[in-house]
Amino acid sequence: MEIDIEKFLVKEGDKLNIKKIGTEASDKFQDKESNKKELSKIVEQIDELQNILYAENKQSLLVIFQGIDAAGKDSSIRAIMTGVNPQGVEVSAFKTPSSLEYEHDYLWRHILKLPERGKIGIFNRSHYENVLVCKVHPEFILNENLPSVSSVEDINDEFFATRYKEIKNFEKYMCNNGTKVIKFFLNISKEEQKKRFIKRIENKEKNWKFSSSDLKERKFWDKYQEAFTSALENTSTSQSPWYVIPCDNKSYGQLIMATVIKETLQKMNPKFPKVNPSEEEALKNAYQELLNEKN
Repeated sequence: MEIDIEKFLVKEGDKLNIKKIGTEASDKFQDKESNKKELSKIVEQIDELQNILYAENKQSLLVIFQGIDAAGKDSSIRAIMTGVNPQGVEVSAFKTPSSLEYEHDYLWRHILKLPERGKIGIFNRSHYENVLVCKVHPEFILNENLPSVSSVEDINDEFFATRYKEIKNFEKYMCNNGTKVIKFFLNISKEEQKKRFIKRIENKEKNWKFSSSDLKERKFWDKYQEAFTSALENTSTSQSPWYVIPCDNKSYGQLIMATVIKETLQKMNPKFPKVNPSEEEALKNAYQELLNEKN
């Protein structure tokens, strides 16, 4: 069950029509149990690669999960990262900025959570909220108290074009300093979101995951689709690519994302550090000493 990740890649300069991009699983990936079995194999490979990445201590990987409400970000992170050494993974979820965070530039809180060398960082939502939810609701930008913005009228196409450039430069900076960035847009249909919302309401144990504000945001569905389209078109690069993941079938989407993570780590090609000759001699002596040790 091989997956060609190039099918989901947004190449630099691509023009998208998200409304026409499929959200369903292909015929051979309809079976949930088969997808889960394949996923577990890939997670094992990710774990092995992360172990080498950690030992090498020169590179890191940042994986960004973005999607509309109920797209499956939480469950995907859990499914893909369960089985990977938790010491090598850092998960950060970003909600509405705090008053302290609003006292800094919009990238500040994300910079604080960048993964250390040797680790995989997971962003559940990210700096892209500043060109997604803030594009749908530009009034939120006023909370940043920017010197160049005095009213909502100042938050125009030129404003967001500047933000796209800033984000691209930020991610280029990360890549230049050893942090590879990959970004997933979890793409679901409006009908699938409706089904998931209904399930959250019907299941008392999942009521906490549903808020009346989710329904209010659903009314902005088309505007969010436009915001995602613009963000993906303007910020997908060879260094920090976007992938559009069909997620109406969660197990299929998770399988694709795990495959992208695995192949990205393979391309990063981490290596176990080499032992210098003096340390190698010390290891031989220690080995012999342990063998000769008497209880």
